Amino acid sequence: MRVDKFLWCVRYFKTRSLATEACRKGKVKIGGANVKASREVYATDKIRVRKNQIDYEIEVLDLPTSRVGAKIAGLYVNDITPKEAFDKMELLKYSKDYYRKKGSGRPTKKDRRDIDDWVESPENEKKEDTAPENEKKE
Repeated sequence: MRVDKFLWCVRYFKTRSLATEACRKGKVKIGGANVKASREVYATDKIRVRKNQIDYEIEVLDLPTSRVGAKIAGLYVNDITPKEAFDKMELLKYSKDYYRKKGSGRPTKKDRRDIDDWVESPENEKKEDTAPENEKKE
């Protein structure tokens, strides 16, 4: 079975054309190498799929004859994705939402000044100022 058809059958992609596009962009790998959509998939293959900023690692258990339901998809694949990949996604989600709402546009002048003040904190300036004075005394 083709790799794009397999990923569509086990519901990693909503359409087969999305699975084909992912293969074309190099987001699907078998054995560490990028694969074409037409590459054959066999049982015990390990597929790495990059989707939504997460690298899913899938072990093929069996090949379905056609597209299967979400509850049955676990019979054909074993998801061996490390938990750290999902934890990174959670952190990324929290880091984006705390400051500005999505779609609120570019930072204002005040926002930019606040960012600059934060980057150039007084603690950093004190460390820089004290170093040359100590060198002058010696």
